[in-house]
Amino acid sequence: MDLSNLKPAEGSVKNEKKRLGRGQGSGKGGTATRGNKGAKSRSGYSRKRGFEGGQMPIQRTSPKFGFKNFNRVEYKGVNLKDIQRIAEEHKITSIDPDTLYEFGLISNNCLVKILGFGTLTIKVEVKAHAFSATAQKAIEALEGTVTKL
Repeated sequence: MDLSNLKPAEGSVKNEKKRLGRGQGSGKGGTATRGNKGAKSRSGYSRKRGFEGGQMPIQRTSPKFGFKNFNRVEYKGVNLKDIQRIAEEHKITSIDPDTLYEFGLISNNCLVKILGFGTLTIKVEVKAHAFSATAQKAIEALEGTVTKL
């Protein structure tokens, strides 16, 4: 005897389906286990999505406002103080999205916008998808270059 020929004891497993609604003598006659009256006891019943027993459903009582602009372009902001820190610590003069990803400031494949928070004291060449006006002025004031990708 091994695991491949194990079987349940004779008569312990029933394969027959319950025969509902076949008279009182069967024990499953009358209401056929569906309870008394109501939509769920009728044939052909299927509850609609969001149905709450006749009370006003939550999706109809909740206020709706605003819209999603599907043309919106999401940028990941990187401040000048972060560029200053990276340039000082790693002695880098050229910064692009790949270097920002390498140092963990952005996730892969996201658009980068350089923002003007913080100060910049090192001349750097910055490549990004967008620049704020203050960031662009700060980079160009130190004779650095700004390249839009």
